[in-house]
Amino acid sequence: MKYENKKAVALSYKHQQQRAPLVVAKGQGEIAEQIIRLAEENEIFLHHSPELVEVLVRLELGEEIPESLYLAIAEVIAFAYGLKSQTTPQ
Repeated sequence: MKYENKKAVALSYKHQQQRAPLVVAKGQGEIAEQIIRLAEENEIFLHHSPELVEVLVRLELGEEIPESLYLAIAEVIAFAYGLKSQTTPQ
């Protein structure tokens, strides 16, 4: 299903030297669909929050998220880790 107004932003937080997650991909329409497809293919957690995407899409690629979004992003990351620990065999 194609949506012209669909938006997506990908964040990365892999290095302890990073103060905050970075915007590593962003786009609208077909680009957003590609970002989502690649995330699904690589079993990367997807979070649907139109309000958060509207703020994140304004950031430049490679830019850290602003401090004002730390709490919102931390909650998303914590939720994702919680889901991952529930599905990982122990």
